[in-house]
Amino acid sequence: MSQSVANHLLRRLSDWGVTEIYGYPGDSVNGLVAELGRMEGGPRFVQSRHEEMAAFEAVGRAKFDDGVGVCMATGGPGAVHLLNGLYDAKLDHVPVVAVLGQATRSAVGGSYMQEIDLHSLYKDVAGAYIATVSVPEQLPNVLDRAVRTALAERAPTAVIVPADVQEADYSPPTHDFLNVPSSKPSAGPVAPSKVLPPESEIDRAAAVVDRGDKIAVLIGQGARGAEGEVQAFADATGAGVAKALLGKDVLDDTLPYVTGSIGLLGTRPSWELMRDCDTLVIVGSNMPYTQFLPPFGRKAVQIDLAPGRIGLRYPTEVNLVGDAATTLRALTDRLTRDGGSGGRPHWRSTVETNVERWHKVQEAQAEVAAEPINPMKVFRELSPLLPHNAIVTADSGSATNWYARFLQFRPGMRGSLSGTLATMGCAVPYAIGAKFAHPDRPVIALVGDGAMQMNGLMELLTAQRYSELWEDPRFVVCVLHNNDLNQVTWELRSMAGSPKTTFSQDLPDLSYAGFAESVGMKAITVDEPDKIVPAWHSALSDEGPVVLDVHCDGDVPPIPPQVEFDQAVDTAKSLLSGDPDTRGVAARGIATKLQEYLPQRG
Repeated sequence: MSQSVANHLLRRLSDWGVTEIYGYPGDSVNGLVAELGRMEGGPRFVQSRHEEMAAFEAVGRAKFDDGVGVCMATGGPGAVHLLNGLYDAKLDHVPVVAVLGQATRSAVGGSYMQEIDLHSLYKDVAGAYIATVSVPEQLPNVLDRAVRTALAERAPTAVIVPADVQEADYSPPTHDFLNVPSSKPSAGPVAPSKVLPPESEIDRAAAVVDRGDKIAVLIGQGARGAEGEVQAFADATGAGVAKALLGKDVLDDTLPYVTGSIGLLGTRPSWELMRDCDTLVIVGSNMPYTQFLPPFGRKAVQIDLAPGRIGLRYPTEVNLVGDAATTLRALTDRLTRDGGSGGRPHWRSTVETNVERWHKVQEAQAEVAAEPINPMKVFRELSPLLPHNAIVTADSGSATNWYARFLQFRPGMRGSLSGTLATMGCAVPYAIGAKFAHPDRPVIALVGDGAMQMNGLMELLTAQRYSELWEDPRFVVCVLHNNDLNQVTWELRSMAGSPKTTFSQDLPDLSYAGFAESVGMKAITVDEPDKIVPAWHSALSDEGPVVLDVHCDGDVPPIPPQVEFDQAVDTAKSLLSGDPDTRGVAARGIATKLQEYLPQRG
């Protein structure tokens, strides 16, 4: 029997280890959809509520797994809708392949219905590789190259297959002029090479580190897989370790010298670590906020597998192009000083004291009275209850602050968010993708009510629909319900000196618990502080998807680790300019900041 191009494409994706395609049907992918319905043993089609959600689900799948995420959409509007999720993949360096339909070849160029110049539309987001399959013989090379490029460059790529090509009989490329063959796919992930920098450069880096007394390490997602090497380096040098947001789950937060997240959403110990160090070592991080790195003039070394990201964020002395584990191991072996010499023991003691004190401050801040619930307490209570193999996704907004500061990840846990694009509405579809990647692990999505109204509500339908496929039924969505686009409200106050503009910031009130129950999910409304812990216990032990509708106080401030004078002035100006929540903001802000000075008194 003849095989269609659509059938061969789907089977070749299976050969690459692809088990799900996240998407939404449309006329220019009818050939693929029909083939998905006919074939056995191919990828499962996961129907999202919107193509943007399909792209986010593919990103979530790839973020929490070693393979490639695949999303599919019809040409025209469907392809447009995928863009935001694909840009999220591009900026966070996630391998995703978008399979796109297109008008029939005979209609292309004729301003046909839903015809869009997809190459022009996708040339930035899928700049690593984008191609159209014009004849069946092209398919294996185009598809394989898209997958290999996505995995190798950790970037989104795109394959465009016109509607009539999908339904055509497949014929492989021949050993003829103008035919381009392709090699057999490798099922599963492509293992990266262990790249080691030149020995002379490692020696130079070791000399820089050996001269330092106060070593600070900043790790990002590029340090994943090098946990042991990071700990060995920190022990050998007496260093403290801070984490960029995308590297939050890379290292055990309970280690006494781990200062937590860095940046505007970071911790005070991380800010103190960078402020006071004399030597900085950056491993696998491309964090853009230079103001949270040490003052210029400190000695610095950077390790990164991507040469294009070396030396971009800080004036480094030595740049080591190599994978984190191999390079750190070689660097540590070449050090001549240890963590117990010179001023290093005092430095390590200072770092650990700062971390210990910060944990007490956080405990006190989480207990600051609020109306009705302090959101910090929600996250503070969750942290010790997290299952050892939990996967946590966080949305963009005020939830990001509390995720970054209050959750302590232990070995085996995973977590992520939209780190660079910082797009709203990604947490629930991320969680769905994570659940398909690891159906035997509990997944928790932490979402603001703005992001929930933007994208999350409808995607609860997707979670409920496929929940019976998941071996571990635990799928928890926690909604911070304050009827305010809270993060932007605080940005208006602290960065623009503007009072809260209710016309842009207030959200329509909605019972998220009621909505969840209406689609068949279990739901718990939490409107008193004493209900938080029982609600988490119930959600994490339930037999299916659960929504926690947590009524939070939007006046609790996400105070940065160091408040700049201009930020204080702008916030005061906004409150004096008629902010509708002046009294609550002032009371919560003073009480929260006060805990840094009197943490033992609560």
